[in-house]
Amino acid sequence: MSVGATSADGGASAPGDSGASPRPRRQRSLFGEILDWMLVPLLLVWPVAIGITFLVAQAIATQPFDQGLQRRLGVIAEWVQNAGPPLARAAGAAGTRPPGGDLLMQLRAGDGRVLAGDPRLPDAPDTQWPRDAAVHLRDADVGGQRMRIAWRWVRSPREGQVLVQVAEGLQQRSELARNIVRGVILPQFVIVPISILLVWFGLGQGIIPLDELQARIRRRRPDDLSPIDQREAPEEIAPLVDSINSLLGRLEQSIHTRKRFIADAAHQLKTPLAGLRMQAELAQRQTDPEELRTSLRQIEVSVVRTTRLVNQLLALARAENQGVLAQRSPVLLDLRQPVRDALQELAPMALAKSLELEFDAPEHALWVRGNPMLLQELAKNLLDNAIAYTPARGHVAVRLRQLDEQVMLGVEDTGLGIAPAERDMVFRPFYRVLGTGHDGSGLGLCIVQEIARQHAAAVSLDDNPMSTDPNYPGLVVRVQFPAVPDHGAEPG
Repeated sequence: MSVGATSADGGASAPGDSGASPRPRRQRSLFGEILDWMLVPLLLVWPVAIGITFLVAQAIATQPFDQGLQRRLGVIAEWVQNAGPPLARAAGAAGTRPPGGDLLMQLRAGDGRVLAGDPRLPDAPDTQWPRDAAVHLRDADVGGQRMRIAWRWVRSPREGQVLVQVAEGLQQRSELARNIVRGVILPQFVIVPISILLVWFGLGQGIIPLDELQARIRRRRPDDLSPIDQREAPEEIAPLVDSINSLLGRLEQSIHTRKRFIADAAHQLKTPLAGLRMQAELAQRQTDPEELRTSLRQIEVSVVRTTRLVNQLLALARAENQGVLAQRSPVLLDLRQPVRDALQELAPMALAKSLELEFDAPEHALWVRGNPMLLQELAKNLLDNAIAYTPARGHVAVRLRQLDEQVMLGVEDTGLGIAPAERDMVFRPFYRVLGTGHDGSGLGLCIVQEIARQHAAAVSLDDNPMSTDPNYPGLVVRVQFPAVPDHGAEPG
C-alpha cells in the first residue's frame, strides 16, 4: 500500500550483465510503512471478524428457538404423563406451527411403534434402558429437510415408556442469524472506509512535525551548522536529531580546521614565493656572473624548501583523505616492512651528514592493521625530523618492539630535542620550535599525529637517555599501535 520513489543509487546489476546499468532501488516511505502496518492487519482481521460474527449470530438465534421448542415438548409430555386428551388436543395446547416454519410432533412407544403424530420423525438415538427423562436436542433430516428435534422419555399410564418428540425447521433460525450478521456487518462497510480515511488523515497530521523540521533545515543557510533545537522535534526522533547535531558539530570542527589549515598554508606558501620572486628579480639585475650564480643558488634553496613544504602539505591532505579508507578496510601487514622502506629512502640523507643510522627490530613479524603507504609516511616524517635536527656525526636509531598487546615504533636521536613545555604544541600545524637553526615546515609531527590517530595509535615524546651531550638532550618519539595476534601467515 505504501508508495515509494525510486533512487538512482544502489542496485546491483543482473548476473552476467556486466555492462548493464544498476537497478534503481526503491526508496522507503515512512508514511507508507506505518500505514501498511496499521491497515493491512485491519483488512486481514475483518473477514475473520465476519466469520466469528456469523457463528455468534447462529448461537444467539438458536437459543430462543430451542427454548420455545422445549416449552412445547414440556406441554405435550405433561399431557402424556397425566393421561390427558388425545394427541390432537395436546398439539393444540402446545401451539400451532410457527409462521413460515414447520412444526412436527410424534409419540412413539417404547417398542418403536408410532402412537401418534408424524411418522417421519426418526426414533431417538437413546434406545438403551434405563431411559432418562431429561430433555435432549438434536438435528436430523426429516423428509429432505433439516430440522431441530427436542425429545424426552415420559411414563404414560396407558403405554408405559413413551418417546415424545417435537421438531422444528431451521429456516427461521438461519434467517434470524443472517439478519443479525447483516445488522452487524453492513454498517462496517461504511465504518471501515471512514476509519481508513481517519487513519490516513491522523497519520498525515502526525508526521507534520517531521515536515516542519525538514522545512526548517532546508531554510538554513549553507554555513549554518548550529545544532537543531530538540524541543522543536517529536520525542520519538530526538535520538536522530541528537545524532544529526553530533554530526553537525564534527562537520563544523572539520570545516574550521580545514579553513585554518588553508589560511596557514597560504600564509606559509606566500613567504617563500615572495622570496623567490624577489630573488629572481635580483638575479635579472645581476651583471657579474659570480653574483648571478649566487642568486641562482639562493633560488634553488628556496625552490627546495617550497617543494618540501608543498610535499608535506600534500602528505597531510593524503593522510586525512586516505585515513577514512584505512579505517574502513585496514590491511594486515608487518610493521617492519614500511619502516624498512622509509629507512632505505632516507639513508642517503643520513649518510650525507655522517650520521650513525641504526635499525633494531625482532626476527618475528609485528602484525598491525592499517594502510602501508600511510605507515611509511609516518616513519619517513619521524626519520626526517630526527636526521634534520641531529648534528653531524650524531646517532639516529629506529627500534621496533612487541609489548604485550601493542607494537611500538621508536625513533631516537641525539639532536636538539624538544622542551617539555612545547611537546604538546609541536603537533599543531606549522608550529616550529625557535632557535633550532633549522628551517622546517612545522608539519612533520602533525602528519605523524594524524596518521597515528587513524590507526588507533598513541604518540609520545621524551628525552633520549642515551644522549651524553647536555647541549643536545636528544629526543625519543614512540608510536604504540594495537597489535594483531600472530596468525601464522605472512601478509600477502
